[in-house]
Amino acid sequence: MFTSMKTLAPLTLVAILLVSACAKSPHDKVDVQTLMSVSSTITVHNYRCESGETITAKYRTTDSATIRYKNSTYNLQIAVSGSGSRYVGGELEWWVKSSEGAIFRHKTDGTSGESIEFCRES
Repeated sequence: MFTSMKTLAPLTLVAILLVSACAKSPHDKVDVQTLMSVSSTITVHNYRCESGETITAKYRTTDSATIRYKNSTYNLQIAVSGSGSRYVGGELEWWVKSSEGAIFRHKTDGTSGESIEFCRES
């Protein structure tokens, strides 16, 4: 379908005016300190497992988690899950939902293996 310039020019002008109306004034100041503190917020959750072990989970972003378990640190990335949040890295999975978490072996085919620990947030 062919659009004439008579139709396209006014629509373009309206779009430009709408976008420029939303732009910040050069007199508005951005609080860099506030932006830095928001972007560097780390959420930390502590869990007590059925075996008596503890897990500390740190979330720097919604796409990654760092867990501390049995004196080792594991950096994990978000993965597909049917429910809750699932993070994988190397041979481990950390799966959390609500106040519960579980560690599983992570198989090379991308699926969950045997369970290692079931934990509850403390």
